[in-house]
Amino acid sequence: MAFGEIDKLAVSTIRLLAVDEVAAANSGHPGAPLGMAPAAHVVWSQMNFNPKNPDWIARDRFILSNGHAVALLYAMLHLTGYPLTIEDLKQFRQLGSKTPGHPEFETPGIEVTTGPLGQGISNAVGLAIAQKQFASTYNKPGFKLSDSFVYVFLGDGCLQEGVSSEASSLAGHLKLGNIIAIYDDNKITIDGATEVSFDEDVAKRYEAYGWEVLHVENGNEDLDAIAKAVAKAKKSTDKPTLIKMTTTIGYGSLMAGSHAVHGAPLKTDDIKQLRTKFGFDPEQSFTVPQEVYDFYQSKIGNPGQQANNHWDKLFSQYQQKFPELSAELARRLKGELPAAWEKALPTYTAKDSAVATRKLSEIVLESIHGELPELIGGSADLTPSNLTRWREAVDFQPESSKLGDYSGRYIRYGIREHAMGAIMNGISAFGANYKPYSGSFLNFVSYAAGAVRLSALSGHPVVWVATHDSIGVGEDGPTHQPIETLAHFRALPNIQVWRPADGNETSAAYKVSLESKHTPSIIALSRQNLPQLEGSSIDKAVKGGYVLHDVANADITLAATGSEVSLSVDAAKALAAKGINARVVSLPDFFTFEKQPEDYKLSVLPDGIPVLSVEVLSTSCWGKYAHQSFGIDSFGASGKAPEVFKHFGFTTEGVAERAERTIAFYKGKDVISPLRRAF
Repeated sequence: MAFGEIDKLAVSTIRLLAVDEVAAANSGHPGAPLGMAPAAHVVWSQMNFNPKNPDWIARDRFILSNGHAVALLYAMLHLTGYPLTIEDLKQFRQLGSKTPGHPEFETPGIEVTTGPLGQGISNAVGLAIAQKQFASTYNKPGFKLSDSFVYVFLGDGCLQEGVSSEASSLAGHLKLGNIIAIYDDNKITIDGATEVSFDEDVAKRYEAYGWEVLHVENGNEDLDAIAKAVAKAKKSTDKPTLIKMTTTIGYGSLMAGSHAVHGAPLKTDDIKQLRTKFGFDPEQSFTVPQEVYDFYQSKIGNPGQQANNHWDKLFSQYQQKFPELSAELARRLKGELPAAWEKALPTYTAKDSAVATRKLSEIVLESIHGELPELIGGSADLTPSNLTRWREAVDFQPESSKLGDYSGRYIRYGIREHAMGAIMNGISAFGANYKPYSGSFLNFVSYAAGAVRLSALSGHPVVWVATHDSIGVGEDGPTHQPIETLAHFRALPNIQVWRPADGNETSAAYKVSLESKHTPSIIALSRQNLPQLEGSSIDKAVKGGYVLHDVANADITLAATGSEVSLSVDAAKALAAKGINARVVSLPDFFTFEKQPEDYKLSVLPDGIPVLSVEVLSTSCWGKYAHQSFGIDSFGASGKAPEVFKHFGFTTEGVAERAERTIAFYKGKDVISPLRRAF
């Protein structure tokens, strides 16, 4: 790849656009874009993508893991023809703009939302897994529908966050040669020089992970060395590649090499001298020479459209030769599930045996995996406990391992919950309607809270199979017994948090979760056996809440989830023997229930009847549905599960006694449904 004056002009344009964005906002990070602009120019000039069709499935992906450098990314999106104008760049970090302070998935050309350090490189591992699985499934001799790469920019901050270590270790094990990561080795973080906290040999660490490691000594100027490193990385088919690129943060600035240029706009005189140094009018901002636009159109825009057109023609031929497989792929590319797939979901009656909901989850997966080729799952080294693997599943592994192959749909994540969550986000972001799920204990989903939050923020409909959902874990004790976990995740916007009570509710949780296009799910599942409930059904449970057991002239409503629903039914029977009428409401998912019409919700939790919530978890999230809450606001205890339940009062008598106290407290008072709100 030969470089000339136009390449230097393009790099200078990128640098100054990024500086001007930050200056216009009077907020942001100019240092990393000044150092990484040459790498951005080299990488983007030879990437395979079509700015006119950002969702083209065969495109290369670019991830900015060090998301604070987003001014660089916006400059590249603008220059290469994505729908981001100069005016959009001028609105950097302003309310309602297309150019927020860190990369967000909604902006065309941005593959994943990044900013929390370490997440982007971990998302990239998910994108790479999805690409390998997609290619292994759909590529045929003479029909290479996918051979794309995942390019990642990352910095010292990403490398220090533990999630990147987890994900990079797995990427090396899986031999994901389609990852090319460029490490901005500028030796600066917010606190100052990295020597104050970080002096490990990154290259040796990544070599130990099984990565190829290359070094570009002068990332500030040596375009040819960067290009040669990228070309060599592409040939490394059985190892991901880390290119350590030594740069000067804030290159060209009067504060170059200092942490002062990391997270604050440059001063006016510094910007002017930069423009002069790079051959631009010092008084003009947001300047893009026409020849730079023309260059990127010729290098990226036109070739990208041609490559996309070629792929479309190839796929047309593929449809003729592989009609069934191509029909499946066409459906997936539309974001659709197979017609009537939900008929494969198991259903139950009260006559069926009591079964742990984690086992019921396994039965669902066994029943639907053949219907949904887009389903791809795994577990954080807890497969025998989470029951997340169907019997005939093939593991996603490199063929050389003889443990599986890349067409496999079961991922052995190892004990890496946080990376697992971030990797699932990357798989979801790849496209082709992938439906990633994974398993861990509910308590340890908290390890992945950062990734779960980004699932919700970005709208990746991933599914967490979260078993061992309560003090029912028993002997493992407080370290393994979730108390606050559901309250934490219920507090997140845009997330379903299911806690099914039986088989029908478990099937309903999967139905809603897998049909979701923009909302992730956590399905909390029991270790202990639970009875199949009289009055439950998939149709009722998909509403997130419903009346399981109704009575005339009710004195109280017992609202519960999971294992406490059957307990509440038993308590209602005990109360009936005393002449007290108790309704039982199951609320398996608050998020889905909230989306129901107001009149329906009020039919479930009407005026005039006090509501007592019953759940062996924190009570802090129940205020919007219950007048009184029976839960656990301390840590759990180690012992046999029935004894632990009894210790905390979760028995038929314990629920009934609290119900009677609730009735007595509200007797003679005007009881308004907790759903009634001023706004």
